[in-house]
Amino acid sequence: MSHSNPPITVETSYDWSQHVARLQAKNFYYSFLLLSKEQRRAMCAVYAFMRYCDDLSDEISDDPDEDQSPAGRAAAIERWREDLTQALRGENVPEHFVWPGFADAVARFKIPHEYFFDMIDGVRSDLGPRHIETFDELYDYCYHVASVVGLTITHIFGFESPEALALAEKCGVAFQLTNILRDVKEDAEKGRVYLPAEDLRRFGVSPDTFEPRDKFVQLMKFEAARAREYYEQAAPLIDMVHPSSRASLRALIGIYSRLLDRIEGANFDVFADRIRVPAWEKMWILVRSLVG
Repeated sequence: MSHSNPPITVETSYDWSQHVARLQAKNFYYSFLLLSKEQRRAMCAVYAFMRYCDDLSDEISDDPDEDQSPAGRAAAIERWREDLTQALRGENVPEHFVWPGFADAVARFKIPHEYFFDMIDGVRSDLGPRHIETFDELYDYCYHVASVVGLTITHIFGFESPEALALAEKCGVAFQLTNILRDVKEDAEKGRVYLPAEDLRRFGVSPDTFEPRDKFVQLMKFEAARAREYYEQAAPLIDMVHPSSRASLRALIGIYSRLLDRIEGANFDVFADRIRVPAWEKMWILVRSLVG
């Protein structure tokens, strides 16, 4: 990803980030299409930063010379934190396609810097096996990896009432809980169980096998209801962002809510095929969002 000649400009950085978002932001990118060019580019720049952060916690590199151990990935995350500090200061900006557009977007929309450091803290907590004991612990994790995203994009959407930020936090929790329900199998394969241990015990479900399956379904219904509650609490956020941004936020919430619908519709069988909202349905949600 690094590049030395010609230099990486703000424009080429934004172009690269839009390419990354188009390829990888399966749920987010559709909602970006309803924004102004300036907002859309900022969303993509922030997404590219956060996507790279998230990738650092997973063993994804094909480079045999790269240290893929937890210690090696922890070191890579710390380097990324140092690079972020430099990029936000505008001093000795590291050579990476993400930084010029990202730094421009953060300054342009006055996004608080602490959100990005919180994101890195959340990603770092995912190194190695992960087990969550209580819902309070899960909420804290959701805040660091998802609410900070909600807070960031709310600045790009534009808002006036400080209450919007509290609702953006809840919206991020709703999204992350939805992701957790969808990804039970994939996370478990990486040694990560985000369903709170206190809930697993309450419903009599094994954290190793997620059996018995009927009790697992009851547990998932409970967690899905919890996610629904956060969607409901966050709903007033749509009317708090700038009017020109409301369709985009409505679409984003609509797509994630639909993903939760599909998880429920599959009776929480998250062990077969990965549950998705198909592209045609996302486009339908987009059109519906435009008319309110």
